Amino acid sequence: MMSTDSSPFAEACPDAPLPDVLAGPLLRRVAPERLVLWLVGTRALPLELELTPADGSEARRLVLDETHCRCLPVGRYAVVHLIDIPLETPLPEDVRIDYDLVIRDAPAGARGIADWASHLCYDGAALPGFVIASRIGQLLHGSCRKPHHPGGDGLVRADAWLGERWTETHERPAWLLMTGDQIYADDVAGPMLAAIHALIGRLGLVDETLEGAEVKDSGELYASPKGYYAREALLPDVYNSEALRERFFGGVRKPIFTTANARNHLITFSEMLAMYLLAWSPVPWRLIAPAAPPLDADCRDQYDQEATVIEDFVTGLPAAARVMANVPTLMIFDDHDVTDDWNLTAAWEETAYGHPFSRRIIGNALLAYLLCQGWGNDPDRLAVPVEELAGLLTETTQASQVPQATSSAGGGWLEAEAQDATIARLLRFEGWEVIVPGTPKLIMLDTRTRRWRSEVRRHRPSGLMDWEALSELQQELLDEASVLIVSPAPMFGVKLIEAVQKLFALAGKPLLVDAENWMAHRGAASVMLNIFRHSRTPGNYVILSGDVHYSFAYDIEVRHRRQGPRLWQITSSGLKNTFPDTLLDWFDRLNRWLYAPRSPLNRLTQRRALRIRPRDPDRARAGERLWNGAGIGLVCLDDRGRPREVRQLDARGFDVRFPPRDDPPRDER
Repeated sequence: MMSTDSSPFAEACPDAPLPDVLAGPLLRRVAPERLVLWLVGTRALPLELELTPADGSEARRLVLDETHCRCLPVGRYAVVHLIDIPLETPLPEDVRIDYDLVIRDAPAGARGIADWASHLCYDGAALPGFVIASRIGQLLHGSCRKPHHPGGDGLVRADAWLGERWTETHERPAWLLMTGDQIYADDVAGPMLAAIHALIGRLGLVDETLEGAEVKDSGELYASPKGYYAREALLPDVYNSEALRERFFGGVRKPIFTTANARNHLITFSEMLAMYLLAWSPVPWRLIAPAAPPLDADCRDQYDQEATVIEDFVTGLPAAARVMANVPTLMIFDDHDVTDDWNLTAAWEETAYGHPFSRRIIGNALLAYLLCQGWGNDPDRLAVPVEELAGLLTETTQASQVPQATSSAGGGWLEAEAQDATIARLLRFEGWEVIVPGTPKLIMLDTRTRRWRSEVRRHRPSGLMDWEALSELQQELLDEASVLIVSPAPMFGVKLIEAVQKLFALAGKPLLVDAENWMAHRGAASVMLNIFRHSRTPGNYVILSGDVHYSFAYDIEVRHRRQGPRLWQITSSGLKNTFPDTLLDWFDRLNRWLYAPRSPLNRLTQRRALRIRPRDPDRARAGERLWNGAGIGLVCLDDRGRPREVRQLDARGFDVRFPPRDDPPRDER
């Protein structure tokens, strides 16, 4: 189905010469004194960066040597480039700056972005461009982009919105914040997995050996009849495999909020890398013509249904790539970037990290995150793990040197002991959070790797951040007037849903309902609330979140404090994912009834010291406070860092506004 003439893959030409650039450039960090961009080429590219400010100031041409353009090969024809340029003369702020990346040794002469990636330029623009904002006046934010979810793509909607105003400097968002689940490593459509395997072969991505599974290496995995819709069966038949299947591969059904669908869970480092390329760029899709693997009738029906959705997803990739090339983009992981329920409980960690196969899968996902997301967030903070990964990638061996190796893709083999050692160090790394000085300061929290574990009740949900991490957060907040905090999971969510999660956690079954919220752990919740009450922490907090697959906005005040801080919880989810409609309607309605302003149930929550007022979406039909629709959030801030407008740019082509309530604060939750 994916190779029919009517599909976006009809132009795929797997025998054509490879292009110079596979994905990118993505704009990452921008500041007057520094620029960071990311791209993937089919070789190490000799590049020049040209910068042309629209205010008429002098254009600049910078030759990118090894100091300013770091290249890491990940296969025979795949090289990740990170361009990191300190600027002696600062760039102007609040001015559109067009940029070009010129490949200097192209066979047909020097070629710029308009030649090799014209889809990155808006109509009427000769080049992509960006604005370095002197203060954060507005931003885009979103999470949860699952390619095979039926429906629109929030990044495509963001591109259409920006395309209508790309010339208006004051309308340009200061940042695009990707707040988690940029990929779904644990929930992959069959056609996407077929494309991943085709791309691995086309680019000759690296191979690896595997321990603790029925397959001994990546080549055998890709050829295994259990490689599609049956990967949980690859675990060996040993005493702890059943627990591993349930905790890691989704052997347990989750009837309340989600249904586990991990039968195509990505496993190898190259599978993870190929997923990023196929999720962010239309170019790799033109190089492959993936064929459906042998499947039984039921799986074949599912494959064909997924193929139709994936084809629609690929159609929107030029737009998704364009917005990430024109707006500075920061990213932070959530669980699906690695695996569902990642580090949910101490017992989960004990099971997952105690088996070599699952530990390798988690490690491979984190290595790919480091290379494709984290590195561009803050090259200095991540310099040590990047150097360790670079060492691993430069020590690849040929198949002839790997005992009993299956035929490889041609990109060399990762040395197993070195790979495991690199993963072990990365799992201990602390420093994934992102901190951007500015007005207001921006902090993206790591709520996954520094958890407040329950050592006694190991099946209880861990706190999303431990005491030390929260103390470091408080230090970052001291004496700031206002702050933007990205917490992948909402700090203040829907009370009824949190209560259901708590009941399952008390029953020892947190995995059944994804019982991850800030209030699920008393210690973490208490410390967080005390930070907000501290006399030297900000007066204005804007908290941006995703994760939950619906969108909402709350205005929050501390009770009995005349000069207490003001908080806004603004959640936008998902970019390409939604909550089951009927179930969300019931939760929304029951939450309004059970937690009405005078309900005694409010006294049982840890948030009873707060006054929380929900904003009603202007397109609500009957008082709904939760908006269910794929899209991307838009937040506009005043000069004190307070939201003056909150919108959801719905992927269906319309805007949903969340205006503040005008009535007295009696409708509290």
